Amino acid sequence: MTLPHFTDAESFRAFRSDAPRWLPIALDIARGHGLDVSAPHVFSTGTNHVVGLGETLILKIFPPLLRAQFVSERGSLTQLKDRLDLPIPEIVAEGERDGWPYLVITRLSGTLGSEVWPSLPEHQKERLLRQIGETIASVQRAPLGPLATIEPRWDDFMRRQIQGCRARHTRLGLAPKFLAGLDDLLRDAETLIPMDAPPVILIGEYIPENFLLAGDGGRWSLAGLFDFGDVLAGWRDYDLLGPSAFMAAGRPGRVKSLLEGFGYAKPDFALKRRLLALMLLHRASDLNAHICIEGWQDKAADLVELQELIWPG
Repeated sequence: MTLPHFTDAESFRAFRSDAPRWLPIALDIARGHGLDVSAPHVFSTGTNHVVGLGETLILKIFPPLLRAQFVSERGSLTQLKDRLDLPIPEIVAEGERDGWPYLVITRLSGTLGSEVWPSLPEHQKERLLRQIGETIASVQRAPLGPLATIEPRWDDFMRRQIQGCRARHTRLGLAPKFLAGLDDLLRDAETLIPMDAPPVILIGEYIPENFLLAGDGGRWSLAGLFDFGDVLAGWRDYDLLGPSAFMAAGRPGRVKSLLEGFGYAKPDFALKRRLLALMLLHRASDLNAHICIEGWQDKAADLVELQELIWPG
C-alpha cells in the first residue's frame, strides 16, 4: 500500500474525500507504531488526512504539497509545549510514508467551539472572547525558537498580499463602495503595519472551529486549542482578525472583552485602520463570507465606516 504523488490541490482533495482509498494506509502507519486501530474515526473537515484512533490519539497525514503545514504544526506544538495554560495536543510519534509526513498527537477533550458558540448567552460570549484575547497574548509571549525561520517571512508575505489585494477582493465580489477606498488603505498599509518589528507566533485562525470548550453548570470556558498548520511569525495584531470577524460581530461588549484580554485599551482610529488593513490582507480574507455582522454591507458606506462597525468604541 503506497500513498500517491499529487501535483495539484484538486487531485489531492478528490483523494482525501475517498477515505476507503487511504484509510487502510493510515491504519497501517498506526499499527507500525503499535497503536490501537480497532475504532478509527475519519474527520471529514479540515485540509489533511485526519483519523481519530480511539479516544486518546489522532493521526494527521500531510501530502507533500502541504509539507509546509507539517513543518508549521510540528514546530508549533514543540515550541508551545508546557508554555500555555490552555491544553494543546502533544506529539506522540512522527514519521514519513511515501514522502507524506505525519504526526500522531494526543486528542484533546471538550466540545468543538462551533457547536456551542451560536447558542451561548451574550455574557458568556464576552467572557470567552476575553479568554481568547488572553490566549493569543499568551501564545505570543512564547519564544519563536525554530519558528523564526518559518516561511513566508512577514515582510515578504505582507508585500505580496498588498500587491494582490485589489485583484483578490474584486474577484471575491467586494462592493464597489468599499473597493473605492482600498487604494488609500493599501498606500497606508506599510506604515500602518510594522514590517520589521520583532515577530511573534501567529496562529492565524483563532476561530470556533479550532477551539474546544468545556461546560461546568452551564458556564463555558476554553478547554483546548488545536490546528497549527498555518502558523506565521509576524506582527501581533494579525491574530485578532479571526475572532473579530467570526465572533465579535461588532458588538461593543464583545470587542471590548477581546481587546482587553489581549492587552489593548479602547481602540483608537489608528488601531481600527490597521486591523481593517490586516483583515483585507489576511491569507484567507473574504469579507463577504467572513464578517458575521448581519447586513453589514448596508450599514457602512465606505471602509472608514466599516472599521467603526467592526470595532466600535
